[in-house]
Amino acid sequence: MKKKQPRKQNPSKNQEKDSSLKLGDMLNQDIMSQLRQKQKELNEAEVEKKAAEEEKKRAERKQREKNKSFEELLGESNLNWKNYK
Repeated sequence: MKKKQPRKQNPSKNQEKDSSLKLGDMLNQDIMSQLRQKQKELNEAEVEKKAAEEEKKRAERKQREKNKSFEELLGESNLNWKNYK
């Protein structure tokens, strides 16, 4: 029977783990600044979109409240007629 020999590790994997180079180190500083600027713009656009969505919902609620019938308003009322009998 043959003895199992330990497998040799791939040297490229070890070099990747040992090297402390990051993506930011490998990229040009101009490209990094462009990426950061783009990320900031996307975050701002997302915040604006959420704010617009909330404003739209608020306006819809206000319009719905304005158009409620007497029956709906009476049903939502917390008053109990038995207290005033």
